[in-house]
Amino acid sequence: MVDHLAYTEINSQRIAAVETCFGAAGQPLSLPGRVLVGEGILTKECRKKPKPRVFFLFSDILVYGTIMISKVKYSCQHIIPLEDVTTETLDDSGDMKNRWMLKTSKKSFVVCAASYTEREEWISHIKECSSRLLAKTGRRASTRHAAPWIPDKATDICMRCTKTKFTTLTRRHHCRNCGFVVCQHCSQNKFLIPSLSSKPLRVCALCHRKLIAEKVAEEDKRKRPDKTQREMPEFEPSSDEDSDEERNTEIISNEDFYSSSWSAFHA
Repeated sequence: MVDHLAYTEINSQRIAAVETCFGAAGQPLSLPGRVLVGEGILTKECRKKPKPRVFFLFSDILVYGTIMISKVKYSCQHIIPLEDVTTETLDDSGDMKNRWMLKTSKKSFVVCAASYTEREEWISHIKECSSRLLAKTGRRASTRHAAPWIPDKATDICMRCTKTKFTTLTRRHHCRNCGFVVCQHCSQNKFLIPSLSSKPLRVCALCHRKLIAEKVAEEDKRKRPDKTQREMPEFEPSSDEDSDEERNTEIISNEDFYSSSWSAFHA
């Protein structure tokens, strides 16, 4: 499919249409040899509540964004290199059906497809594109992934001390290392996690101790350096994506989301 569509006029038109929908705020997506493999709407399990997001699978990257006007305007563009993507199927949870996880070194999150078939198609196409890309570039698949953030509503108490109860005055916080929902007292420390940000991030007390121990072990390991591995492409982290998106007004249909979900893979 990728070889057949590369350098074709229809593929160029499809990619140009996606660029237009993201507007000037989005990054250019046209690249020689890049193919738009498929697209669709998936439900992304965000911190506050599940939200519909538009996804575009290219031969080397995965792009998603917020739906302002379907097929007309999208915002909050996020680009993930496929070398950094690992997928994992998950069991259904409540109203969330056909769940699966996208795991990357900078951010991991859960999405839901409209049907079992669509979920399997997304996973299959992502794995195929990723395998082709890794074979072409000679890079190794990423083995270190960021922990997904547990939704706020998943717990009413701190997941570390299990004592503090969250209220309108007692805020929830997320440990950037494990993704647990924790209280202020249990997340007073910050730690530099280069794979996520260039600035120190909030972590829970348990992860803080663990990260310090790993840092000490890493410093000892430097005395016995291994062969340098090729670095992954740099992309902006999006751990605080939900906070950024809440500043944008989403214009979407009031109809039931699951009845209007769709995915299409180009042949």
